[in-house]
Amino acid sequence: MNLVEIRQDGSLSAPAGPLPEVAGPVVESTVRLYSRSGWIPPWIGYLGFEGLECVGTCAFTGPPREGVVEIAYFTFPGHEGRGVATRMAKGLLSIAGSFAPEVSVTAHTLPQEGASTRILRKTGFTFTGPATHPQDGLIWVWRHGGGGGGTGGRK
Repeated sequence: MNLVEIRQDGSLSAPAGPLPEVAGPVVESTVRLYSRSGWIPPWIGYLGFEGLECVGTCAFTGPPREGVVEIAYFTFPGHEGRGVATRMAKGLLSIAGSFAPEVSVTAHTLPQEGASTRILRKTGFTFTGPATHPQDGLIWVWRHGGGGGGTGGRK
């Protein structure tokens, strides 16, 4: 898995193969996110490539705040069920561990079991409990300890 940075202007940090149609709106949304949270590498958005094929997107939702940073990921249609999201989550964990090993990484899921909860468990996240998100309502919160820690606990 190669994570290619989406720059502040929407360009990519490295040459890439042809992008699927779904990637255009993802890049536009990522650039809008930068206008709200800032463009502070490495706490930015990425496109995930396997070879020359763009298979998904992942991001930090902003720079760390109070020792915590949140991640998000999305596998593009046609690539689900192949471990793409797991590899993207691991890539983001690696970036966070390299740049700020003291930072804890969090992720949010719908309040139900599903693909994302399995991915987070596989990558060492621990379910910490439900929360109310201002836009999304009830969510589940997951945490991966700073320095690549995490217990892989189960809900």
